[in-house]
Amino acid sequence: VQAQVESGGGSVLAGGSLRLSCVASRYTPSTGYMAWFRQAPGKEREGVAAIAAADGSASYADSAKGRFTIARDNAKATVYLQMNRLKPEDTAVYYCASEWTGGHLLSAEAYQSWGQGTQVTVSS
Repeated sequence: VQAQVESGGGSVLAGGSLRLSCVASRYTPSTGYMAWFRQAPGKEREGVAAIAAADGSASYADSAKGRFTIARDNAKATVYLQMNRLKPEDTAVYYCASEWTGGHLLSAEAYQSWGQGTQVTVSS
């Protein structure tokens, strides 16, 4: 059973927007974090944004600041990533991560559970 399922990816032109959703099966509102990562071909998986389940406080990678917004809906056990002003370099498979075990919030090693990923393609 998947811990979470991502959706909302697709193909857009540069400058466009997408909203990704992640429905978690192992969601703990009171503690822990959930995060979005992405991986482009030939690159390491990198953290994009993380959010505290309890209060919604967020952390962002420099590449995401000012363009992306992470949010959560505890009642729906869902985490969102609103992506605006998309650039071709945002093209990647985006993954939702959960079961934070400690460590840097935007480090892949800090999470135990991963979704299957959703493709985001941004073209000029």
